[in-house]
Amino acid sequence: MALDLSFYSWDLIGRYVLGGLWFSIQLTVVATIGGVLLGTVLALMRISGKPLLMWPAAVYVNTMRSVPLVMVILWFFLLVPFVVGRPIGAEVSAMITFIAFEAAFFCEIVRSGIQAIPRGQLQAGTALGLSYAQSMRRVVLPQALNNMLPVLLTQVIVLFQDTSLVYAIGAYDLLKGFDVAGKILGRPIEAYIGAALVYFVICLTLSRIAARLLTRPAAQPQAA
Repeated sequence: MALDLSFYSWDLIGRYVLGGLWFSIQLTVVATIGGVLLGTVLALMRISGKPLLMWPAAVYVNTMRSVPLVMVILWFFLLVPFVVGRPIGAEVSAMITFIAFEAAFFCEIVRSGIQAIPRGQLQAGTALGLSYAQSMRRVVLPQALNNMLPVLLTQVIVLFQDTSLVYAIGAYDLLKGFDVAGKILGRPIEAYIGAALVYFVICLTLSRIAARLLTRPAAQPQAA
């Protein structure tokens, strides 16, 4: 069966694909920002040394990291409307799910980054009169974030690939856009090849950026 290259037209892209691509990008950005913020809070809880903070964070992180994402997507899609008492839509459900799920992975990245900073940096901040929170915010976290950027970007690439799983709850993402086009035009093979190529190009571009970051000189800790 020969491929119909006329399937890949600007009309197809504008009508079916761009909307799905835009949602996939939105989901990636929202999940990254929300996941990093929540993940940082979880990381600080895990290294706080206080059992009342450490254990809940550890249970949350280990649970999320041990369950397939598609299962979490289905759980949130079915349970959140039941809890709030009204439908919230597949797209909103997907954003909540991805923030909650990715926070567990970003937590471990942030925790590793913080623990890689010499303990003396935190002690120097304390010696200068900064509180623990101020030392973390002004001294430790900026250095840790700088060192974590390549790993964070690698996780974002995985996150973008995983956005295709929202297909399971009917959210209109990039994969769904190609799928709809393939069904309407009767060219499913061309549709899935096109989706694979778009994912490949975007992820390859991000991978090259991550590789450049990995080859740059590591940030050196500076005195507070």
